Amino acid sequence: MSVLNRWFHLKENQSSLKNELLAGLTSFSTLSYALLLIPLILSDAGMDFGAVMTATLITAGVSTLLMGLLANYPFVLAPGLALTVYFTYVVVLAKGHSWQTGLGVVLIGGVLFLILNILGIRQLIIQTIPSAIRIGTTAGLGLFLALIGLKNAGIIVSHPKTFLTYGDPTAPSTILAVIGLIVISVLMIFRIRGALFLGIVSLWLLGFLFGVSEFKGFVSLPASIAPTFFQFDLRSVFDLHLLDVVIAFLFVALFDTSAVLIGLAEEGNFLKKCPGNKKRCIYPRISEALLPDSLGSILASFLGTTTLSIYMESATGISVGGRTGLTSVVVAFCFFLALFFTPFVSSIPFFATAPALIIVGGMMVRGLGKLNWAAPSEWIPAFVTLILIPLTGDIAVGIGVGFILLPLIKLLTGKMREVHFVTWILALLFLLKFALLPLF
Repeated sequence: MSVLNRWFHLKENQSSLKNELLAGLTSFSTLSYALLLIPLILSDAGMDFGAVMTATLITAGVSTLLMGLLANYPFVLAPGLALTVYFTYVVVLAKGHSWQTGLGVVLIGGVLFLILNILGIRQLIIQTIPSAIRIGTTAGLGLFLALIGLKNAGIIVSHPKTFLTYGDPTAPSTILAVIGLIVISVLMIFRIRGALFLGIVSLWLLGFLFGVSEFKGFVSLPASIAPTFFQFDLRSVFDLHLLDVVIAFLFVALFDTSAVLIGLAEEGNFLKKCPGNKKRCIYPRISEALLPDSLGSILASFLGTTTLSIYMESATGISVGGRTGLTSVVVAFCFFLALFFTPFVSSIPFFATAPALIIVGGMMVRGLGKLNWAAPSEWIPAFVTLILIPLTGDIAVGIGVGFILLPLIKLLTGKMREVHFVTWILALLFLLKFALLPLF
């Protein structure tokens, strides 16, 4: 215990071994759906399902372990869903490139990320994000998380005219999700530790009574990664026709990661005020926190999966007391263990995690109280950011429009001095992105 305390500073962070273990199990169970979705989506691109599953678990485990040991943050990394969808349905199926070329793009993106880390550019971007955009991004991620939960529960479904509508209230999975929402809420009100984790497990077990849960097995050997191992194609990546794809990967990954890092830092109160400037914040150990996704993306291209991202579902672990990298170490151990328990992990249904996602989404929206609602130059960019993230399903679009709006409004109202020069540079880059690369 003393070794863990010295390495992870449990007492300094007002945490304990019990808290970190519970947080790790909660985070893992909440994002377990991604472990199944990533291979399913990439298999549509022609990649071997089993090989991708093994590659995904290994890269997620290594990257999350690095996050815990190097940065001491309770953040979880895995191949990002947004870029996985882009990889399969745009790069491969729509544009006609091979999945091997796509892996080459992942490798180039990882190397460029590493260079940006070494030069300190990513750190500078995150440290200078305006507080209004930071708060709006956190709330937007919360709404996005809640939207995913509502869709997974079947409470809302797609509609051709109104975009979204109410689902079937008699569907067993919907009924169970609503029950789970009530159960977790009651447990939280009575301050029962592990309310989210208990809710997920109890819903899965209750699902057997309704006939909607299934047990797919317990133990199996990991599938071979031979079909995807070192299959990346670098020669095709340097074709000018792939320039937009490379830039898209870099842009989306950069700002998705930045947005999620800021959102999780706000949720866990990891940010520190900058002396002499109350509107700027210092992100402790930011350089270390940005290393795992770049190194993980390089590893991902070698093994056969997509670009690594920090998952906003990490907020579920933070919400139950996860404050240090020990949470990440626990999740990493679960990833490695899941290599031999793939049937068991894939047994957790979407509806079982839905209530946890909805509740954590609500927790992340609470930060709007910190926004200066008396200043339109602050709350309008924040509001546009938070509403675009869930409605477009694209974190980079939400934060991009916010970055453009805020400096322009400040400029036109005589408050230009309040805007950091980095914000102006990013605003111009986002303008170019929206104008020249609409397929992002």
